[in-house]
Amino acid sequence: MTEWLISIEGTETGHQVALVLAIMAAILHAVFGALQKGRHDPWLTRGAIDVSYGVMAAPFALFVVPWPELHMWPIFAGAWAIHFVYKLLQAWAYTKGAYTVVYPVVRGTGPLFAVIGAYWLFSETFTPMQWFGLAVLLSGIFGLALYNLMYLEAERDTLALALFLAVCTGLFVALYTTYDAYGIRATANPFTFLAWFFLIDGISMPPIAYWKWRNMANRPAIAPLMKRGVIGGLVAFASFGAIMMATRLGKVGEAAVLRETSTVFAALIGWLVLKETVGPRRIALMALIAIGAVIVEMAGQ
Repeated sequence: MTEWLISIEGTETGHQVALVLAIMAAILHAVFGALQKGRHDPWLTRGAIDVSYGVMAAPFALFVVPWPELHMWPIFAGAWAIHFVYKLLQAWAYTKGAYTVVYPVVRGTGPLFAVIGAYWLFSETFTPMQWFGLAVLLSGIFGLALYNLMYLEAERDTLALALFLAVCTGLFVALYTTYDAYGIRATANPFTFLAWFFLIDGISMPPIAYWKWRNMANRPAIAPLMKRGVIGGLVAFASFGAIMMATRLGKVGEAAVLRETSTVFAALIGWLVLKETVGPRRIALMALIAIGAVIVEMAGQ
C-alpha cells in the first residue's frame, strides 16, 4: 500500500484518489464534530476520543511502521502544540454555541487561510475560476453562520463569544492543515507520520478531561463516555488520515476546500441526529457550499 501511494504522487491517479479522500474526510469530520458536541460535555468527549486513538495508535507506531527520522521530532512537537491549542478552542466554542452555529464558522475560516498557506509553503496557486468557487463556498458557509446569528434563539447570551472562538478555531484549522501537510511530506513513509501523530497527540486532552470529570457534581458514567471515545477515535483515524493522504497526493489548497463540504453533512447531522432546526434558507446556503466545492474541483482540472 505504501509503495503504491508513493508511486501515484503527482499523477492524475493521485489527484483522483486525493479527491475521494478529501470528500471522505468531509463526511467523517462532520460525524466527528457531532460526536464531540453531542450527548456528553465536549471536554470529556474530546478526552475520551484522544485517549482512545492514542492507545490504538501505539502498537502501530512502536511495532509496525518505520520509526521517524531524526528531523521529524521537532515537526511532531510543532504539530502537537498546534493541535492542542486547536482542541482547546474547539471544545470551548462548543460549550458556548450550538453545533450548527460554531461548526460552519470554523470550517469557513479554515479553507481561505489554508489556500494562502499552501501558496506560501508549497507554491500552489488557484486559477481565477477556483477563487470564484472558493468565494461561492465561503458565501454559503458564512451566510449560514449569519443566518444562525440572526434567527437562533437558544444560547443567545454566549453567541458572540461562540462565534469569536469559532473564528479563532478556524485559523488553527488552516494552520494545522498546512503544517501537517508539510509534516506528512517530510517523511519517507506517510503512515509513520500518521501513527506517531496520533500517539503523541493522544496525550494532551485526557488529563484536562479527567480533571473536569473529577470536579463535576454529577459525573457521567465512564462506560458510555468511553464507548463514544472509541467510536470517535476510529472516525478520527479515518478522517484525519484521509485528509493528510489527500494533501500528500494532491494539492493542499484543493483538499482543504473540498473538506469544507463537511458543513453540509454537519447541518444534516445537526438536523437528523441532534434535532437542531434546518429550514429552506439553510438548505439553499448549503447548496452554495456544495456548488462552490464543485467549481473549485472542476476549475482545477
